[in-house]
Amino acid sequence: MALPPILRDRLRLPVIGSPLFIISVPDLVIAQCKAGIVGSFPALNARPASLLDEWLHRITEELAEWDRDHPDQPSAPFAVNHIVHKTNDRLEHDLEASTRWKAPIVITSLGAREDVNAAVHSYGGVVLHDIINDRFGRKAVEKGADGLIAVAAGAGGHAGQLSPFALVQELREWFDGPIALSGSIANGHAILGAQAMGADLAYMGSAFIATQEAAADQSYKDMIVASSGDDIVYTNLFTGVHGNYLKPSILAAGMDPDDLPKSDPSAMNFGSGGNQKSKAWRDIWGCGQGIGAVKGVPSVRELVDRLSDEYEAAKAELATKTSFTRGRVLMAAE
Repeated sequence: MALPPILRDRLRLPVIGSPLFIISVPDLVIAQCKAGIVGSFPALNARPASLLDEWLHRITEELAEWDRDHPDQPSAPFAVNHIVHKTNDRLEHDLEASTRWKAPIVITSLGAREDVNAAVHSYGGVVLHDIINDRFGRKAVEKGADGLIAVAAGAGGHAGQLSPFALVQELREWFDGPIALSGSIANGHAILGAQAMGADLAYMGSAFIATQEAAADQSYKDMIVASSGDDIVYTNLFTGVHGNYLKPSILAAGMDPDDLPKSDPSAMNFGSGGNQKSKAWRDIWGCGQGIGAVKGVPSVRELVDRLSDEYEAAKAELATKTSFTRGRVLMAAE
């Protein structure tokens, strides 16, 4: 499984911080990159659209300054997320901005377009496309995506229904490129688990909502800390696309989380038009099933330090178990 150098050589941990609508802002992205993981943000978070150029300028300059001052600890690359769906009337503007600033990684969602991929490839950028099943994965690669983000069951926000084992297994039958796995990954053991099942990288979002740099309401962060996997509801009501949301936030909005109507998928909305449905992203809070691992609201650096310690401990534990098993097999053979 080949990783491009930008994802192979510049990461402290094999982790991409997923783009969080409204929540991922330059403070969070820069902190993630300085800590050694890919930081990303949706282009639509920059409002008005003209603000995107300022964000890209700030992120690029601050990471370059960090690299000059810390040659032994260079920053990880950042990523910009573009919604490719036809409802995003900002796509052309936002793509032009991310191309002008040569965003190292572009994450595309809800549609794959050859012209978008070509624009990123024109300056040597890498395109990762998020998908929920094998069919969408094949389409994305056919249209020029360099890698796939497998959004499996349990992921926060828009999520698929397939087990991560099933989804990665199907993709690896035909695709040898980069795969990032999303779905309930919130500690270092789960990061190693993602690699063990065939992914190259973990794609993590919910744990980073509850960090000091995230632009989330404090009540949102506190709710994540107080909740567990049992508090997640899977519904398409709020955007037309199925996703996972915090049950207490649905209750607070005056709705019954156990009796939600279904939405018309043709009426997709991702918060870009300012209509009634966009309130879902402010009042109904997305989150993944792995939040039982979130016990506080640390800084990004503190969270990545913890993940790194857990990841190394998990590798050591696995090596010990493997050594023990090998010894038992040899003894039995004798």
